[in-house]
Amino acid sequence: MNDMNNKVCLITGASRGLGKALALEFGRRGAKLVINSRPASAAQLAETERTLRDLGVEVLSVVADVSVRADVERLAGEALARFDYVDVLVNNASALGPTPMPYLIDYPIDDYEQVIRTNMTGPFMLTRALVGQMIARKSGSIINVSSDAGVVGYASWGAYGVSKAALDQLTRTWATELQGTGVRANSVDPGDMNTTMKRASDPEGDASDWADPQAVTPIFVYLASDESTEVNGQRFLAREFEQAK
Repeated sequence: MNDMNNKVCLITGASRGLGKALALEFGRRGAKLVINSRPASAAQLAETERTLRDLGVEVLSVVADVSVRADVERLAGEALARFDYVDVLVNNASALGPTPMPYLIDYPIDDYEQVIRTNMTGPFMLTRALVGQMIARKSGSIINVSSDAGVVGYASWGAYGVSKAALDQLTRTWATELQGTGVRANSVDPGDMNTTMKRASDPEGDASDWADPQAVTPIFVYLASDESTEVNGQRFLAREFEQAK
């Protein structure tokens, strides 16, 4: 089931990897899309947009850096100007930080702050910019993309792990504050995926052990659909959800 016909979904970090896979899956299921990436990935975002248009999907593409407040406000403003409302927000954009990944004692402070702003402050700002119209319509789904690095203290995962732990707590706090409004907030740990970020973080890893991003989309479809209207404040493991189906 998981009908998404005419739902307006905003997906950050949609130029490649999981974000692109979600955009394509949501589009195939009838969603209208706002896709986003930072300026450095603008060419790849344009490719995603072209693919979606070839599928007949109504799509708005916005280049914006979610770590920058003015960009976040512009992204939200352009989405609402085009579609009047946003039903689903997927905070997927992430920054890994320096590679090779340094221990905290060697972590450049500017890089640390940038990762935190992208991975935690960005989702806060974008949710804050869009949640009011969700509350007014008594409907909305906020989905934050987490990681096991936010649960386990992996050496050298530094700012990324800290940011994902904070994002999970941010999700729980939004969920509590939004209880009873018709708006829900949940997070998803997609697990290891064969993406550019994963390859950068683990250059010696075996890609055959990593999931294709398309394989982890079902939990996101579920959380974006009306089937999950009573689900709030939960943290999901994408692979466990797929295995339980």
